[in-house]
Amino acid sequence: MTTLDTLPGKHLARPLIRRPILLNYGFSGEIEDEKACSAAIRRGSKSFHLASLLLPAQTRQAARALYAFCRHSDDLIDDPRSGMPALTRLRQRLDLIYDGEPAPFACDRAFSRVVHDHAIPKPVVEALLDGFAMDLEGRRHETIDDVKAYATCVASSVGLMMASVMGVRDRAALARAADLGIAMQLTNIARDVGEDARNGRLYLPLDWLGEQGIDAEAFLREPRFSPALGAVVERLLDEAARHYRLGHAGIRSLPKPCRHAIRTAALVYEAIGTSIAENGYDSISKRATTGLGTKIGLMIRARYEDSRWTATAIRDLHSRADPAARDLVTVSGSLQQGQGLLRPAASETKDENTIGRVTGILLRLNAEARMQALERRRAARDKAATLA
Repeated sequence: MTTLDTLPGKHLARPLIRRPILLNYGFSGEIEDEKACSAAIRRGSKSFHLASLLLPAQTRQAARALYAFCRHSDDLIDDPRSGMPALTRLRQRLDLIYDGEPAPFACDRAFSRVVHDHAIPKPVVEALLDGFAMDLEGRRHETIDDVKAYATCVASSVGLMMASVMGVRDRAALARAADLGIAMQLTNIARDVGEDARNGRLYLPLDWLGEQGIDAEAFLREPRFSPALGAVVERLLDEAARHYRLGHAGIRSLPKPCRHAIRTAALVYEAIGTSIAENGYDSISKRATTGLGTKIGLMIRARYEDSRWTATAIRDLHSRADPAARDLVTVSGSLQQGQGLLRPAASETKDENTIGRVTGILLRLNAEARMQALERRRAARDKAATLA
């Protein structure tokens, strides 16, 4: 993993080098970049798209740029034709982003503005690429601590970037953002056991599998569900639940206009874990999902603080950072406290987080769902016509 013992100033991005707008015929390109990033989140994740709709406008734009770069990078690494050369190119592109001279990609340009304007430390982004390296190496994880080290790279890093975008500087709140990232990634791993195994990947702790008498290589050759495997998945979700509890404690430290969105994302991911449990912890023959109706219900519930954790919230907020995430929390906290943001943290306006705004989002989601259903039916009719 990236070392953090260099001068703090080297971790921060230089301003984006912009051509004078007159030389671009009055067109900066920023709006088109933002449109491309918005499209990426709509295609890539319905859960994060829903949560992003609840953010204040300025924070929403930055969050979508962040997501677009991370998603684009993830897709490159997942392409079986890519390999280590793709990761090398990503590291070079990240260097250009922090030099203020991003490569000619919409997500790179938008992300370059975000990392500079919100003082996102480079080691936090580099940790994401370190996680991709683990995937490319086919690394197996001996213990749950090893799994959480991986989760810190690929998910807590994103949580810390989001915290920076929202103007969070308190180290306790940053530690809770890292916990929420760990919880979500553990949920992802629990949901995708079968899919990952069929692709030759295994993220479950090897020592837990051994305790249940499961041979990892035999399982990868023939992925099948068993009660023993279900016990491992259940144990993983129990660990995720502990990190969700810690993560929820940090939400109250976020700017008020941002809490609804982050709580929605947390509850939607928790619901995936609930769906896995309802499937008997079978992630091999079934894939846990959350429907639009469930997500809407959770979005409404997320307008209020989660009463499950009221009694422990203060203690949980000030818990130590997980050892796997401690270095990233430290570097993010030290730089955030020493930097003034070029853009202010989200401020509340009259129409933020009101019933009217939530209703508008619900209507929009319903319209999008109807449009997608119509497109699916049209595609099915066209396919049937070609076979007739």
